[in-house]
Amino acid sequence: MNDIVRILKEKGFKVTPQRIAVYNVLMNTKEHPTVEAIYNKLQPMYPTMSLATVYKSLEVFRELNLVQELNVGEDKFRYDANVKQHPHIMCIDCGRVDDVDDEMFFNLKDEVASKTGYELVGQKLYFYGRCPSCKRK
Repeated sequence: MNDIVRILKEKGFKVTPQRIAVYNVLMNTKEHPTVEAIYNKLQPMYPTMSLATVYKSLEVFRELNLVQELNVGEDKFRYDANVKQHPHIMCIDCGRVDDVDDEMFFNLKDEVASKTGYELVGQKLYFYGRCPSCKRK
């Protein structure tokens, strides 16, 4: 957490307990929560915190490349504190979103650039299917 405090200060952003709490939620989950899910998790500890505070905090973190914003085809965004390029997979039944950490994707960006001649500046890759729990139902 010292790094986040240092980065916020260096970039001229306020360091507030609520902002640190939002980042802490993201650092300690693999669930890729929505703004509303983060807000609901923090509401008992910060009853006066507004939903706008969560939105503003996430915008700052995204601007500083401390979180990535995911658009997996829902009408809302999800957030991930793992900012390295990696694919995600979403369950079409329950909406669960997981990371796909597989070495076969590490060179995908370079391969696409090589085959297309594009200078790539980023990538987002999403897979869709049924998670193990939904598949058993």
